[in-house]
Amino acid sequence: MIEMNNLTKSFGSTVAVNNISLTIPAGSLFGLLGPNGAGKTTLINLITGLVSPDSGTVRFPGLNGKKATREVKSKLGLVPQDQAFYLNYSAGENITFFAGLYGLKGKVLKEAVERALEFTGLTDTGKKRAKDFSGGMKRRLNIACGIVHNPDIIILDEPTVGIDPQSRNHILRSVEKLQKEGRTIIYTTHYMEEAEALCSDIAILDKGKIIARGTQEELKLMIQDHYRVIFTLKRPEKVDLQAFKKIPGVRHVELEDLFLKVTSEVGIGNLNQLTEEVNRQQILVTDIKSDSPSLETVFLNLTGRSLRD
Repeated sequence: MIEMNNLTKSFGSTVAVNNISLTIPAGSLFGLLGPNGAGKTTLINLITGLVSPDSGTVRFPGLNGKKATREVKSKLGLVPQDQAFYLNYSAGENITFFAGLYGLKGKVLKEAVERALEFTGLTDTGKKRAKDFSGGMKRRLNIACGIVHNPDIIILDEPTVGIDPQSRNHILRSVEKLQKEGRTIIYTTHYMEEAEALCSDIAILDKGKIIARGTQEELKLMIQDHYRVIFTLKRPEKVDLQAFKKIPGVRHVELEDLFLKVTSEVGIGNLNQLTEEVNRQQILVTDIKSDSPSLETVFLNLTGRSLRD
């Protein structure tokens, strides 16, 4: 379990984390979502002890420490968004180095390295240096270095950014496996579909504050007064989104590939106006459908931005 109480951290005049109190239950796969600049990385750095709070505390009940002391840190595994390994070393050499930092030696170290290589699918990399790895292999090596010491709490910060679908699926399945082993996992991502597939407990962070917390079902109940219409375009087109935003009741509009997504208030009855605007812009549409609130819809309505903004 992780307990955060009234955590605050500022950098100059910028309040990155603003009086956050949050409890993450042991064994949970906890999603931490927020647009760029929301304070996610600062909060992670506070949890791991990489930076000290201006005020407030982080506690790990049962791990003999009121803050991220050396003993507590040995129970933490951090997988950062940036590459945290040596490019001129092989996968085995990198993992061995980081295992040694945690005091692993001899047979225990060797078994831990072999386990981490197998878990991340890097056993057959041999003496190939990390600089020659694909993007997906580098991401998996990042994970191996972060979990080799068998931590109880694992923090994964954007672990699937910029990788191929095969490596992404491997990482997602690995995360599920870690959680089934009883680890407590904090997972940040820019991909809403990952959060929906993995995380049963989610907090949405914006401007340094937790603005919503709950299961996916609980979060969706927060916006029962909204619905979304999705227009499927026949081909990629330039769309004047601002024109749709001027229609009464419209809260958010975005164009993603061939999908024009419009979120509106319930009871306004603006579907005819939306369709008229589609026709006015001469947008060729192959399908129109309305869907129930999704986690993405919740995020858009609470923050006013998409997850990748």
